[in-house]
Amino acid sequence: MEGEDRGEKAVAAMEACYQGFDPAAYLQYNYTPPRADFTRSDSIVPWKLKCLHEAFSEDGMKGEVLVDVGSGPTLYQVMSGCEHFDRVVLSDFLEVNRTELRSWLQDGKSSLDWTPYLKFVCQLEGRSPSAWTEKAKRLRSVVTDVLPINVHQPCPLPSGSLPSTGADCLVSSFCLESVSPDLSSFTQALGHLSGLLRSGGHLLLIGALGESFYLGAPGLRIPVVPLDEAQVCSSLRASGFHLLQLSVYHLPPDMRVGVDDVTGVFFAKARKP
Repeated sequence: MEGEDRGEKAVAAMEACYQGFDPAAYLQYNYTPPRADFTRSDSIVPWKLKCLHEAFSEDGMKGEVLVDVGSGPTLYQVMSGCEHFDRVVLSDFLEVNRTELRSWLQDGKSSLDWTPYLKFVCQLEGRSPSAWTEKAKRLRSVVTDVLPINVHQPCPLPSGSLPSTGADCLVSSFCLESVSPDLSSFTQALGHLSGLLRSGGHLLLIGALGESFYLGAPGLRIPVVPLDEAQVCSSLRASGFHLLQLSVYHLPPDMRVGVDDVTGVFFAKARKP
């Protein structure tokens, strides 16, 4: 019981850290050049988009419902997947992030211009960059909900949000390690995600390696669980997932821009038996 109390207090402390989170600042720190330089093959964002495109292009990666767990204020993680699922659900713990997402979905307004991202994904799909308007329209048409989520709860999403059998696919980017006070909480949160997924469904997980903090706003250092590749694999197995693929990106020196201390990024594709 005492251990549970400590865990709850640690999670509550993490939640308190996020009350000063600034979506516009976060987007500026992480989703502009050099980290989002579409002319460079070694830039972080193009690497992530390629991983997602390739995963969603594989056989069996389609269905009724795709859920993005902990969307933050970003949309890139569902730009490929929106073509393969009938319904996309976005989610985040913070209302400021959900407001940011709804602003783009409903009014086309955002703290970041997503056009270069949409164009790049169109090119990955073998389409003209000018097709970005069609992709934006498709994305807006299939996103049915922007929901609150708490990955530390056994049922992270509001009751009735998903079919009784679960979602067909989950994608989650830089969420779990950024909201968990320790490795045990990270692994437990992965287990909670498993409960959202149907048997045979897939999880696409992107996260930071070797990161202990990131800036969520000017001067706001948010703690992160520093992960290595072995821990990611072990946590997925412990949560009941079968790991299908693990790819790793190592940051070049000029990508280390002072807004975090991340050393690498992992992309994992896993399946729920």
